[in-house]
Amino acid sequence: MTDTGRVLIAADKFKGSLTAAEVAEHVTVGIRAVRPAAVVESLPVADGGDGTVEAAVAGGFVPVEAEVTGPLGLPVLASFALRDEVAVVEMAQASGLRLLPPFTFAPMTATTYGTGELIAAALDAGARTVVLGIGGSATTDGGAGMLTALGASLLDADGDPLPYGGGPLRELATADLSGLDPRLKDTEFVLASDVDNPLTGPRGAAAVYGPQKGADPVEVEALDTALANFARVLERTAGARPGEYAGAPGAGAAGGVGFGALVGLGATFRAGIEVLLDVLGFDAALARADVVITGEGSLDEQTLHGKAPAGVAAAARAAGKRVLAVCGRLAIDEEALRGAGIERAYPLAEIEPDPRASMANAGPLLERVARRLAEENL
Repeated sequence: MTDTGRVLIAADKFKGSLTAAEVAEHVTVGIRAVRPAAVVESLPVADGGDGTVEAAVAGGFVPVEAEVTGPLGLPVLASFALRDEVAVVEMAQASGLRLLPPFTFAPMTATTYGTGELIAAALDAGARTVVLGIGGSATTDGGAGMLTALGASLLDADGDPLPYGGGPLRELATADLSGLDPRLKDTEFVLASDVDNPLTGPRGAAAVYGPQKGADPVEVEALDTALANFARVLERTAGARPGEYAGAPGAGAAGGVGFGALVGLGATFRAGIEVLLDVLGFDAALARADVVITGEGSLDEQTLHGKAPAGVAAAARAAGKRVLAVCGRLAIDEEALRGAGIERAYPLAEIEPDPRASMANAGPLLERVARRLAEENL
């Protein structure tokens, strides 16, 4: 260990095995096993999807629980993270795929109502800035449920409220946003997302992401039609901007929640990892470090397109810091890795090639990998 060797661990979760905080803990144990005098700082990170609230809490935010409506309409216990007047709300906590029973999907009826309730709970707690992470959703309702929970009125031709989900938006006849919670106008909303899809069409929310949520080709077409009707009705009843927003990059994020947030929350989009790094105070931690260790469960092509390790590496490289990575599996070559600003990656697969065994024993394996990383680099 050199005299100036200060290490910052800024890794995402290993999905299915370790949270971001647990990754940092095991890497720290491994480093200190061979470099006991190492100065190690941990800053678990996320990109807006599953684990975003956990990362915020590990970074000093306070968890706040609220009972909300889950994607199937049943109560679930969700959490957001709060510090001062900033709340980090993770859509997956209220409306995520992980809340569905195994092998169960509800592409036509899953609702974002609980996400709206979670936002309201954050406002009740005093939040004046809300960072909304919108990965991992089970829904394709254009944010209709979210807006309804916050006071919007969405009615069919008979004047009845629409049922939950994206499918019923085909029957939407009138929309009134005048009843939206007045606190929304005084709150800054930032959507943490790396998705640039429009609301509808071949690159829209239903076509691209509907199948991941269980929609078959007939349901994908029906959902696309329903979302288009949602945008038309809002444009007719709420003015021209909803029509503009439907084609905006990011409107199709999280089953169209991006569209609902643009229309009803006045939200702005930013790359998820950039938002979280700002919120967590990454720049200050980076300034204290000489070496940065990042990573996630799988370092692959998706990593290079806005995932957490790529964002961490880009910021660290810009600051002239060395960047190393740990991961479960490495699926990109050395050239791509270096192009992303990562000097070298240490995958668990090198010592345990069986993916099931690797996931089951990720903690001890990560400590072994971290020992090797420290021996060779610190």
